Amino acid sequence: MKRVVLGDETYAYDQSHFLLTAVNLPTVMQVLQASDEHPYMCIMQKIDLELARSLMTEMDTHRGEGSAEDAGLVLGPVTMPLAAATMNLVDLIETPQDAPFLAQSIQREILFRLLTSPVGGRLRQAVQVGTRTNGISKAIRWIRDHFVEPLRVQDLAEIARMGESTFHHHFRALTTMSPLQYQKQLRLHEARRLMINDRMDASLAAHRVGYESATQFNREYRRLFGAPPKRDIRSITFSDREFFDEGFPVIGGPQSGSATLQ
Repeated sequence: MKRVVLGDETYAYDQSHFLLTAVNLPTVMQVLQASDEHPYMCIMQKIDLELARSLMTEMDTHRGEGSAEDAGLVLGPVTMPLAAATMNLVDLIETPQDAPFLAQSIQREILFRLLTSPVGGRLRQAVQVGTRTNGISKAIRWIRDHFVEPLRVQDLAEIARMGESTFHHHFRALTTMSPLQYQKQLRLHEARRLMINDRMDASLAAHRVGYESATQFNREYRRLFGAPPKRDIRSITFSDREFFDEGFPVIGGPQSGSATLQ
Protein backbone atom coordinates (compact mmCIF):
# COMPACT_ATOMS: atom_id res chain seq x y z
CA MET A 1 0.00 0.00 0.00
CA LYS A 2 1.33 3.44 -0.94
CA ARG A 3 0.09 6.95 -0.33
CA VAL A 4 0.86 9.87 -2.63
CA VAL A 5 0.19 13.41 -1.47
CA LEU A 6 -0.20 16.27 -3.95
CA GLY A 7 -1.05 19.56 -2.31
CA ASP A 8 -4.21 18.92 -0.30
CA GLU A 9 -5.10 15.75 -2.25
CA THR A 10 -4.16 12.22 -1.13
CA TYR A 11 -4.11 9.11 -3.32
CA ALA A 12 -3.81 5.73 -1.58
CA TYR A 13 -3.58 2.56 -3.65
CA ASP A 14 -2.34 -1.02 -3.61
CA GLN A 15 -1.34 -3.64 -6.18
CA SER A 16 -4.84 -3.67 -7.66
CA HIS A 17 -4.44 -0.12 -8.99
CA PHE A 18 -1.91 1.97 -10.88
CA LEU A 19 -1.21 5.68 -10.67
CA LEU A 20 -1.10 7.58 -13.95
CA THR A 21 0.72 10.92 -13.85
CA ALA A 22 -0.20 13.25 -16.69
CA VAL A 23 2.29 16.04 -15.88
CA ASN A 24 5.35 16.53 -13.71
CA LEU A 25 4.17 17.17 -10.16
CA PRO A 26 5.93 17.69 -6.79
CA THR A 27 4.57 14.87 -4.65
CA VAL A 28 5.36 13.21 -1.33
CA MET A 29 5.12 9.42 -1.40
CA GLN A 30 4.94 7.12 1.62
CA VAL A 31 4.92 3.33 1.77
CA LEU A 32 2.24 2.31 4.26
CA GLN A 33 2.75 -1.45 4.41
CA ALA A 34 6.10 -3.19 4.04
CA SER A 35 8.36 -5.54 5.99
CA ASP A 36 11.48 -7.65 5.57
CA GLU A 37 9.25 -10.64 4.79
CA HIS A 38 7.01 -8.69 2.40
CA PRO A 39 9.08 -5.81 0.99
CA TYR A 40 7.46 -3.09 -1.05
CA MET A 41 8.24 -3.19 -4.78
CA CYS A 42 7.16 -0.65 -7.37
CA ILE A 43 7.44 -0.39 -11.14
CA MET A 44 7.51 3.05 -12.74
CA GLN A 45 7.25 3.28 -16.50
CA LYS A 46 7.79 6.43 -18.51
CA ILE A 47 5.20 6.86 -21.22
CA ASP A 48 6.65 7.01 -24.74
CA LEU A 49 4.54 9.83 -26.17
CA GLU A 50 5.45 9.19 -29.79
CA LEU A 51 4.58 5.51 -29.46
CA ALA A 52 1.32 6.43 -27.75
CA ARG A 53 0.40 8.91 -30.49
CA SER A 54 1.18 6.35 -33.18
CA LEU A 55 -0.98 3.74 -31.46
CA MET A 56 -3.83 6.20 -30.97
CA THR A 57 -3.99 6.93 -34.70
CA GLU A 58 -4.38 3.23 -35.41
CA MET A 59 -7.06 2.56 -32.82
CA ASP A 60 -10.70 2.89 -33.77
CA THR A 61 -11.89 2.61 -30.17
CA HIS A 62 -12.54 5.61 -27.92
CA ARG A 63 -13.31 3.85 -24.67
CA GLY A 64 -12.42 5.83 -21.57
CA GLU A 65 -12.48 9.27 -23.23
CA GLY A 66 -14.59 10.86 -20.51
CA SER A 67 -12.38 9.95 -17.56
CA ALA A 68 -10.81 12.51 -15.20
CA GLU A 69 -10.43 15.17 -17.86
CA ASP A 70 -8.32 17.63 -15.90
CA ALA A 71 -6.73 15.70 -13.04
CA GLY A 72 -2.92 15.53 -13.07
CA LEU A 73 -3.00 12.21 -11.18
CA VAL A 74 -5.55 9.45 -11.65
CA LEU A 75 -5.90 5.90 -10.34
CA GLY A 76 -6.81 3.05 -12.67
CA PRO A 77 -7.42 -0.68 -12.22
CA VAL A 78 -4.67 -3.22 -12.84
CA THR A 79 -6.31 -5.85 -15.06
CA MET A 80 -4.85 -9.30 -15.67
CA PRO A 81 -3.79 -8.42 -19.27
CA LEU A 82 -2.08 -5.23 -18.06
CA ALA A 83 -0.32 -7.08 -15.24
CA ALA A 84 0.84 -9.83 -17.63
CA ALA A 85 2.24 -7.34 -20.15
CA THR A 86 4.04 -5.43 -17.39
CA MET A 87 5.62 -8.61 -16.03
CA ASN A 88 6.73 -9.54 -19.56
CA LEU A 89 8.56 -6.22 -19.70
CA VAL A 90 10.16 -6.83 -16.29
CA ASP A 91 11.24 -10.33 -17.39
CA LEU A 92 13.41 -8.76 -20.11
CA ILE A 93 15.83 -7.81 -17.32
CA GLU A 94 16.82 -11.48 -17.24
CA THR A 95 17.32 -11.60 -21.02
CA PRO A 96 18.65 -8.18 -22.05
CA GLN A 97 19.64 -9.53 -25.45
CA ASP A 98 15.93 -9.88 -26.24
CA ALA A 99 15.02 -6.32 -25.28
CA PRO A 100 15.82 -4.63 -28.62
CA PHE A 101 13.39 -7.00 -30.35
CA LEU A 102 10.60 -7.31 -27.79
CA ALA A 103 10.54 -4.22 -25.55
CA GLN A 104 8.68 -1.89 -27.89
CA SER A 105 6.00 -4.42 -28.75
CA ILE A 106 5.41 -5.06 -25.03
CA GLN A 107 5.30 -1.32 -24.32
CA ARG A 108 2.81 -0.97 -27.14
CA GLU A 109 0.57 -3.59 -25.52
CA ILE A 110 0.80 -1.80 -22.15
CA LEU A 111 -0.20 1.46 -23.83
CA PHE A 112 -3.11 -0.26 -25.52
CA ARG A 113 -4.32 -1.60 -22.16
CA LEU A 114 -4.05 1.88 -20.66
CA LEU A 115 -5.78 3.62 -23.54
CA THR A 116 -8.73 1.22 -23.37
CA SER A 117 -8.95 1.40 -19.57
CA PRO A 118 -11.36 3.62 -17.60
CA VAL A 119 -8.64 6.31 -17.44
CA GLY A 120 -7.72 6.01 -21.11
CA GLY A 121 -9.21 9.42 -21.86
CA ARG A 122 -6.80 11.04 -19.40
CA LEU A 123 -3.82 9.48 -21.15
CA ARG A 124 -5.13 10.54 -24.56
CA GLN A 125 -5.40 14.12 -23.41
CA ALA A 126 -1.89 14.01 -21.95
CA VAL A 127 -0.24 12.86 -25.19
CA GLN A 128 -2.19 14.83 -27.78
CA VAL A 129 -0.39 17.94 -28.98
CA GLY A 130 -2.46 21.08 -28.66
CA THR A 131 -4.65 19.95 -25.74
CA ARG A 132 -5.02 21.97 -22.55
CA THR A 133 -2.82 19.46 -20.72
CA ASN A 134 -0.03 19.92 -23.25
CA GLY A 135 -0.16 23.68 -22.85
CA ILE A 136 -0.04 23.44 -19.06
CA SER A 137 2.82 20.91 -19.37
CA LYS A 138 4.88 23.47 -21.28
CA ALA A 139 4.29 26.04 -18.55
CA ILE A 140 5.20 23.48 -15.87
CA ARG A 141 8.41 22.64 -17.70
CA TRP A 142 9.33 26.35 -17.68
CA ILE A 143 8.66 26.62 -13.94
CA ARG A 144 10.74 23.54 -13.21
CA ASP A 145 13.63 24.83 -15.33
CA HIS A 146 13.51 28.32 -13.75
CA PHE A 147 12.03 27.73 -10.29
CA VAL A 148 14.64 29.94 -8.59
CA GLU A 149 13.63 32.93 -10.71
CA PRO A 150 10.69 35.32 -10.10
CA LEU A 151 7.49 34.03 -11.65
CA ARG A 152 5.01 36.03 -13.76
CA VAL A 153 1.70 34.29 -14.43
CA GLN A 154 1.20 36.37 -17.57
CA ASP A 155 4.37 34.88 -19.06
CA LEU A 156 3.24 31.35 -18.18
CA ALA A 157 -0.16 31.93 -19.77
CA GLU A 158 1.57 33.03 -22.97
CA ILE A 159 3.72 29.88 -22.93
CA ALA A 160 0.54 27.79 -22.56
CA ARG A 161 -1.21 29.93 -25.20
CA MET A 162 -4.11 30.69 -22.89
CA GLY A 163 -5.70 33.72 -21.30
CA GLU A 164 -4.62 34.30 -17.70
CA SER A 165 -7.94 33.30 -16.12
CA THR A 166 -8.21 30.18 -18.31
CA PHE A 167 -4.62 29.29 -17.52
CA HIS A 168 -5.20 29.70 -13.77
CA HIS A 169 -8.27 27.46 -13.90
CA HIS A 170 -6.67 24.60 -15.82
CA PHE A 171 -3.35 24.82 -13.96
CA ARG A 172 -5.13 24.42 -10.63
CA ALA A 173 -7.31 21.61 -12.00
CA LEU A 174 -4.22 19.65 -13.08
CA THR A 175 -1.94 20.33 -10.13
CA THR A 176 -4.39 21.18 -7.28
CA MET A 177 -2.42 24.39 -6.67
CA SER A 178 -1.70 27.79 -8.15
CA PRO A 179 1.49 28.44 -10.21
CA LEU A 180 3.05 30.28 -7.25
CA GLN A 181 2.22 27.42 -4.88
CA TYR A 182 3.68 24.97 -7.40
CA GLN A 183 6.91 26.97 -7.58
CA LYS A 184 7.04 27.12 -3.77
CA GLN A 185 6.71 23.35 -3.47
CA LEU A 186 9.47 22.83 -6.04
CA ARG A 187 11.74 25.11 -4.04
CA LEU A 188 11.00 23.36 -0.76
CA HIS A 189 11.44 19.87 -2.21
CA GLU A 190 14.76 20.87 -3.75
CA ALA A 191 15.92 22.47 -0.50
CA ARG A 192 15.05 19.25 1.32
CA ARG A 193 17.04 17.25 -1.23
CA LEU A 194 20.07 19.54 -0.84
CA MET A 195 20.01 19.20 2.94
CA ILE A 196 19.77 15.41 2.76
CA ASN A 197 22.00 14.52 -0.18
CA ASP A 198 24.52 17.37 -0.03
CA ARG A 199 24.35 17.90 3.75
CA MET A 200 23.75 21.58 3.16
CA ASP A 201 22.59 23.70 6.10
CA ALA A 202 19.09 25.16 6.01
CA SER A 203 20.06 28.78 5.41
CA LEU A 204 22.30 27.95 2.44
CA ALA A 205 19.70 25.57 0.98
CA ALA A 206 17.04 28.25 1.32
CA HIS A 207 19.20 30.78 -0.50
CA ARG A 208 20.12 28.26 -3.19
CA VAL A 209 16.47 27.65 -4.12
CA GLY A 210 15.51 31.31 -4.24
CA TYR A 211 14.43 32.29 -0.72
CA GLU A 212 15.63 35.68 0.53
CA SER A 213 14.10 35.31 4.00
CA ALA A 214 15.19 32.43 6.24
CA THR A 215 12.16 33.05 8.45
CA GLN A 216 9.79 32.66 5.53
CA PHE A 217 11.62 29.52 4.39
CA ASN A 218 11.38 27.91 7.83
CA ARG A 219 7.70 28.78 8.13
CA GLU A 220 6.76 27.41 4.69
CA TYR A 221 9.00 24.35 5.10
CA ARG A 222 7.29 23.43 8.36
CA ARG A 223 3.86 23.95 6.82
CA LEU A 224 4.67 21.52 3.98
CA PHE A 225 6.68 18.85 5.79
CA GLY A 226 5.27 19.11 9.31
CA ALA A 227 8.52 20.03 11.08
CA PRO A 228 11.22 22.72 10.86
CA PRO A 229 14.15 21.87 8.54
CA LYS A 230 16.69 20.65 11.09
CA ARG A 231 14.23 18.40 12.92
CA ASP A 232 12.78 17.07 9.68
CA ILE A 233 16.16 16.18 8.18
CA ARG A 234 17.29 14.59 11.45
CA SER A 235 14.20 12.37 11.49
CA ILE A 236 14.70 11.02 7.97
CA THR A 237 16.48 7.67 8.04
CA PHE A 238 16.39 4.59 5.87
CA SER A 239 13.84 3.06 8.21
CA ASP A 240 11.34 5.86 7.64
CA ARG A 241 10.14 4.26 4.40
CA GLU A 242 9.39 7.71 3.03
CA PHE A 243 10.39 8.66 -0.44
CA PHE A 244 9.89 12.01 -2.12
CA ASP A 245 10.11 13.50 -5.58
CA GLU A 246 13.34 15.53 -5.74
CA GLY A 247 11.63 18.59 -7.16
CA PHE A 248 12.90 18.03 -10.69
CA PRO A 249 11.28 16.13 -13.56
CA VAL A 250 11.67 12.39 -13.34
CA ILE A 251 11.27 12.65 -17.09
CA GLY A 252 11.62 15.43 -19.60
CA GLY A 253 9.08 17.96 -20.78
CA PRO A 254 6.02 17.19 -22.87
CA GLN A 255 8.02 16.47 -26.00
CA SER A 256 10.18 13.77 -24.42
CA GLY A 257 7.68 12.27 -22.02
CA SER A 258 5.23 14.00 -19.69
CA ALA A 259 3.35 11.01 -18.32
CA THR A 260 4.33 8.11 -16.10
CA LEU A 261 2.74 4.88 -14.88
CA GLN A 262 3.39 3.54 -11.36
